[in-house]
Amino acid sequence: MRVMLRAHLDTAAANEGIKSGALIQAVKKLMEAIKPEAAYFGLHEGVRSVWMVFDLQESSQLPALAEDLFMQFNAEVEVGPVMNAEDLAKGLAALQSSPG
Repeated sequence: MRVMLRAHLDTAAANEGIKSGALIQAVKKLMEAIKPEAAYFGLHEGVRSVWMVFDLQESSQLPALAEDLFMQFNAEVEVGPVMNAEDLAKGLAALQSSPG
């Protein structure tokens, strides 16, 4: 299932991670693990944030994927299903063909 991971990093913890190199290593490890179809980095509500869209094979993968963000960067992490335009068109077409 295509999902989006959104993480908001604690400023002090991220600052330390930048200085030590831990932040770049954590991002690299996460990207190697999930192989995102898209990854974006920026600010949201004034804090460093990460958005990654990837295929989640099993929900049991989530603890291992998010733990570095929680433990090292006091991150607030959300993961939820998302669709691209093709997925949306397919879903809407199924609604049109269903009775009711």
